[in-house]
Amino acid sequence: MPTTILRLALPSPLRRLFDYLPPAGCATAALQPGVRLRVPFGRREVVGVLVELADHSEVPEAKLKPALELLDRQPLLPAALFRLCLWAAQYYQHSLGDTFSWALPVLLRQGEPAEARQERFWLLAEGARADDPRLARAPRQREALKTIAQHPHGVPHSLLGKLQLNRDSLELLLEKRLLRIDSRRLSQPRGHSGSWLLQSELALNSEQRAAFEAIRAGLGGFQAFLLAGVTGSGKTEVYLQLIHQVLAAGKQALVLIPEINLGPQTLARFEQRFNARIALLHSSVNDRERLDAWLAARDGEADIVIGTRSALFTPLKNPGLIIIDEEHDASYKQQEGLRYHARDLALLRAREENLPIVLGSATPSLESLHNAHAGRYALLKLTRRAGGAQPPRFLRLDVKSRPLDSGISGPLQQAIAQTLAAGQQVLVFLNRRGFAPTLLCHDCGWLSQCPRCDARMTLHQRHHELRCHHCGHVERPPSNCPQCAKVDLRPVGAGTERAEERLGILFPDYPVLRIDRDSTARKGAMEQLFGTINRGEPCLLVGTQMLAKGHHFPRVTLVAVLDADGGLFSADFRASERMAQLIVQVAGRAGRAEEPGRVIIQTHLADHPLLVQLTEQGYFAFAEQALSERRAAGLPPFSHLALLRAEAHRPGQAEEFLDQACGLAERLLDELQLGGIELLGPVPAPMERRAGRYRAQLLLQGNSRAPLHRLMSAWLVQLEQLPGGRAVRWSLDVDPIDLF
Repeated sequence: MPTTILRLALPSPLRRLFDYLPPAGCATAALQPGVRLRVPFGRREVVGVLVELADHSEVPEAKLKPALELLDRQPLLPAALFRLCLWAAQYYQHSLGDTFSWALPVLLRQGEPAEARQERFWLLAEGARADDPRLARAPRQREALKTIAQHPHGVPHSLLGKLQLNRDSLELLLEKRLLRIDSRRLSQPRGHSGSWLLQSELALNSEQRAAFEAIRAGLGGFQAFLLAGVTGSGKTEVYLQLIHQVLAAGKQALVLIPEINLGPQTLARFEQRFNARIALLHSSVNDRERLDAWLAARDGEADIVIGTRSALFTPLKNPGLIIIDEEHDASYKQQEGLRYHARDLALLRAREENLPIVLGSATPSLESLHNAHAGRYALLKLTRRAGGAQPPRFLRLDVKSRPLDSGISGPLQQAIAQTLAAGQQVLVFLNRRGFAPTLLCHDCGWLSQCPRCDARMTLHQRHHELRCHHCGHVERPPSNCPQCAKVDLRPVGAGTERAEERLGILFPDYPVLRIDRDSTARKGAMEQLFGTINRGEPCLLVGTQMLAKGHHFPRVTLVAVLDADGGLFSADFRASERMAQLIVQVAGRAGRAEEPGRVIIQTHLADHPLLVQLTEQGYFAFAEQALSERRAAGLPPFSHLALLRAEAHRPGQAEEFLDQACGLAERLLDELQLGGIELLGPVPAPMERRAGRYRAQLLLQGNSRAPLHRLMSAWLVQLEQLPGGRAVRWSLDVDPIDLF
C-alpha cells in the first residue's frame, strides 16, 4: 500500500511545499486540504496548512518526519478562500505558507483551536444548601455559596473578582460537591427576530435610486460595479440600503474601509441603522477579539463584517455582497511581506464566490476607470450631492511673493476669520506632520539631516525632538549648530504642529483641533476629537490626509489647502493622480449640509494646467486627460509593472545583486522567447539610504501580464540561488503602487 505524503505550506519565506508523514494514529480521511497540522521544523515546532496529499516524495521516506498533531477536524478556510490564497501566492510570487499566515488571525497561526471561546460558569450543585453542616466553621465558603445561589444561570469565571468571590473557597466547595462547573460558548448564536432596521431608510434621489436598483438586480451573481459619486453624494446610503436587501435574503455583507480611524464612525452608522450582529476587524483589535470576530463570521453569527484590508480574507458562511469603500486609496496595498492589493483580490474573491462587488469612490483610481471604460465594471455615477447640498466653490490663491505667516497667507486668514464669525467650522489641510519639515542654521546653512537616511528630520516642538518620518530615528534638537557652533537655528517650513500653534495665536477665541498620526495615537483620542467637532460649535481643524477620508463634518464650510504644489514635481508617475484625489477628497469635506462650501488652494503655481483643470472641470475631466497621457507613455493601466527592490549595509552591494539579477532576466527573455518586456535599471532608489541601508531597484515593464509572470516565475527560482542574494535583503513587488 503506497505511503500517504502530506504536502504542507509552512510559515517560511521559501516558495515551496514541505513533505511530512501523517501523525501517528491519524485516519487518512481526516487529512483534507486546508486543515492545520503541528510539525517539527528544524529545532522548533510550527503550524502548517495541508495543501495536498501525494503518494511519493523527492525526499527518501526514511528521512521524512511524521507530523505531530492534526489541529482541525474540518478545513479552516472555505474552498473559495483556499483557492484565493493559492492564486495570491502565485500572482504576487510569494511563499504560500506566508500567504496563509497573512490570511489567518494570529492565534490560528499559533495553533489555537478554531472554535468559539468557552467560558467556565460556577453553579450550585443539586441539593446544595448554605446551612450544610460542613460549612459551620467556614464563613467564607458559606458566603460564597450564598452569592452563587443568587445567580441561577451561573457566575462566569471572569466575573469572580467583581463579585469578590475567593477562588480558593470555590475550589473547596467544588471538592465538597456543593458547586459544579459548566463550560459554555461565550457568544451564544442568536436567531434574528423582527425587523433588520432600527432607523428608517432615507429617501434616495433619482441617481441613487438608479444605482441601487442596478446593483440590487445583480445580487445573487458576480458583477463588479464602480460607484463613482462626488463627495457627499450619498454613497453610504446606497451601501446601507443594499446591505438591508442582503440581510433580508439571509446573507452576510463584507465592507472594507481604508483606514482604522474610519472604523468607529462606520460602525456607529451601521449600528444606528441595523438590528444586526456586526464584527469589526482591524489591527487595533486584540488577537482574541479578532479570532472571535473571524469565527463569528465563518459560523454565520456575524451579519456584517467591517474591516481594513486584511478583513478581505475573513470567511463568510453565507456571503451576499462585498463593498470596497474609497477604492482608490493606497492603504489597500500591503507594502511588506505579501504585497497584495485588497481591492484586486476582493474582485477575485467575488468572482470565486459568485457575488456582486461594489467599488465606491468620489475619485476612482485610473485603473478602475480604465476597467469601467473597457466594460469590465458597470459604471454608476452620482453627480449630485444628497439632500440638495451644493458642490463647493474652488479658489486658487496665488501666494507667489506674498508673505506667509507659518504657511498661512493674509487673504486666507481673513477668510478663516469670516467663517468662524459666522459660527461655522474651518478645515486646514497640510500633509506634513510635526512643527517644521527641517531645522536650519541661519549662519552656515546646516540642515537637520537624519544620520541613517537621505532625508531631513522633522522638528516636533511639543516633544522637543527631531524625528525622521522614514526610519523613526529620534534625537534632541541641538542648542548650537553642529557645524559652526552658532546659535541661530531656525525651523523652516510649516507642519501641522506649527499651523496649529499659529492658528491658536491668530484666533484665540476658537478651539484648534489637530488631527494627524501624532495627535490620535492615544486610544480613544480620535473619538474624542470627533465628538468635539460634531457638537457643531465654530472651531478650526488642522490635519493631514487622515482628515480627507470619508468623514462627514456638516458644519465645515471652508477648506484651506496650505501647500498644493508637492505632487506637481514628483518623479513618481502616480503623484499627480494622488494629488488630484487628495485635493478633491479634502474639498469634499466642505459644505455638506445647508451652507455652501468654499475651498481655497494656496499655490505658487495657480496657472498650472493640472490645477486649473481639476478646479474648473472636476476630477473626471482630469482623469480622462491623465489616462490619455498614460496610454501615450505606455504606463499602467496600459502596461504592467514589477519592482525588484534590494537593500544592503554597504554602498554598491544592492546594485551588484541587481546587476546579476538583470543579467539572469535578460538570458531568460532569450531562452523563453518572451517579447514586450523592458528591464529598467538597476538604479539607486529615489531615497538611496534609509534606516542605515543602501537601496536600489530594478523595474520590469511588460505590455501584457502573461509573459511578465512567466518570466518572474522562472526568474525567482534562479534569484533564490544567487550567492549575492545572501548579502542583501531583496523583495519583489508585483503591481507596485509606489516606486519610492
